[in-house]
Amino acid sequence: MNREKETLKNKHELDQEHKEKVKLVRKSMMSEDTFENLAETFKALGDHTRIKIIYALAQRELCVYCIAKILNMSDSAISHQLRVLRNIKIVKHRREGKMVYYSLDDDHILNLLKDGLAHVEEQ
Repeated sequence: MNREKETLKNKHELDQEHKEKVKLVRKSMMSEDTFENLAETFKALGDHTRIKIIYALAQRELCVYCIAKILNMSDSAISHQLRVLRNIKIVKHRREGKMVYYSLDDDHILNLLKDGLAHVEEQ
C-alpha cells in the first residue's frame, strides 16, 4: 500500500514538472503566421532547382540568362523558380535598363544555405 502511495506521489510530481515545461514552452511559441512563413521558406528550399539557384546567387548577382546557362535550363523555367523565391523574399531583383539582376535578399538566406551544407557534409 505504501508503495502505491509513493508511486502516485512521484507521478503527481512528474505531472507538475511536465505542466511547468508545457506552460513555459507554450509561452515562448511564435505566432501561427510566423510558423506558416517559416514553413513556406523551408518548403521553397526543399526544391533542388531552387537550391541550385540560391547557391549560384550566393556567388554573385546574376540575370535569368546567366542562371539558365549555369543550370542548363530554359529562361522560362528559371523565371518561374525565381518568381517563387521572390514572392517569399528569398531573392530580390533590380532593373538596369531592360536587364533584371537577381541576388539573395539578405544574409539570413546565405546562412541557411551554409548551415544546410555543413549539416549535409558532416553526414
